[in-house]
Amino acid sequence: MTCLVYIQDALGWKVGFGVPVVLMILSTLSFFLASPIYVKPKAKANWLVGFARVLVASFRKRRIELCSQNPDELYHHRKGSALVVPSERIRFLNRACVITNPEEDLMPDGRASDPWCLCTVDQVEELKALIKVIPIWSTGMLVSVNVCQNSFLLLQASTMNRHITSKFEIPAGSFYAFLLLSSTIWIALYDRVIIPLASKIRGKPTRLGLKQKIGLGILVSAASMAVLAIIERVRRETAIREGISDNPDAATHMSAMWLLPFYFLLGFSEAMNGVGQNEFFYTELPKSMSSVASNLFSIGLSAASLVASFIVSVVRGFISGENQESWVSSNINKGHYDYYYWLLATLGFATFIYYLACSKAYGPCKGGQGGIAGDVREGSADDDDADVDDDYSSLS
Repeated sequence: MTCLVYIQDALGWKVGFGVPVVLMILSTLSFFLASPIYVKPKAKANWLVGFARVLVASFRKRRIELCSQNPDELYHHRKGSALVVPSERIRFLNRACVITNPEEDLMPDGRASDPWCLCTVDQVEELKALIKVIPIWSTGMLVSVNVCQNSFLLLQASTMNRHITSKFEIPAGSFYAFLLLSSTIWIALYDRVIIPLASKIRGKPTRLGLKQKIGLGILVSAASMAVLAIIERVRRETAIREGISDNPDAATHMSAMWLLPFYFLLGFSEAMNGVGQNEFFYTELPKSMSSVASNLFSIGLSAASLVASFIVSVVRGFISGENQESWVSSNINKGHYDYYYWLLATLGFATFIYYLACSKAYGPCKGGQGGIAGDVREGSADDDDADVDDDYSSLS
């Protein structure tokens, strides 16, 4: 990324955009050339179709009375499956796997005669697991919204003094590398320094639970936006004091290195929230949903881009007029980007409160039991998460 920024600055945008095209072509060729040496098992079933079948079957059987105390109630399950009875949470979905008439509902080999009317217990529990993690997944979206502010940060850095020496100047686009560097350093520090040191001091294995890591990431992300708002206010006042407020391309004497505390905090937030979310999804979702678990975080990033665009549109639509400059004006010195950052910080703290409610409603994590990442060190010790909500009092 840093090299591409230098290429764009030195050779122009046409070459700068052309290089990623060449790299993607090489990446595609590499993928197809290497594809034959990998084992590619065929998918057993389409989980989207499975979810649709559960919803349709539960709706078609909506008049069936469910009784958790009825020992004679029969449920359809896969051969060899450990799940023979559905859980009590989201009980209305249990109707999808209830066998009302064995002769009509089942074929001689034990399969459902109509998969849109009778599903297995595994299918029902997979949908329940996904529904259960959605609220916590949604809380990580605003952290990703803060990461999506790169275009504004680029504008901000371009109006500050980026010289390291009298002859060397960091390109504004390269500042995003500080976020990646910060995240990498924090992940290494947490795993190799902080955890061993804390365990040594306490005399027993010590770590943050998955839900604690996610919550801490959300809280620090909101704090990072508050820090960025303060930095922007000082930068704007400096631009006005130096008499360059009418020139959006002019750079102030304020060093762009003042942006590093923000990247430092946001990198920590990504290291906690991003890693915590991925481990959480892998731990909590069934093994058969590994592809879903691996893509939930990426889907959150995509959704966050849309949310970020929506927030900017709302700010531009409601806070602008003939006699009032928009907070996110094209002239950064005339606008109030600090107010915009304070808005994101407020939304971040509100998200943290929302996350506490979601975490409490979710209950304890499964840890490594029954998940697809049972050997992950962070996930395997999360049986202690039964008390995680009590621990949030100190975190708050």
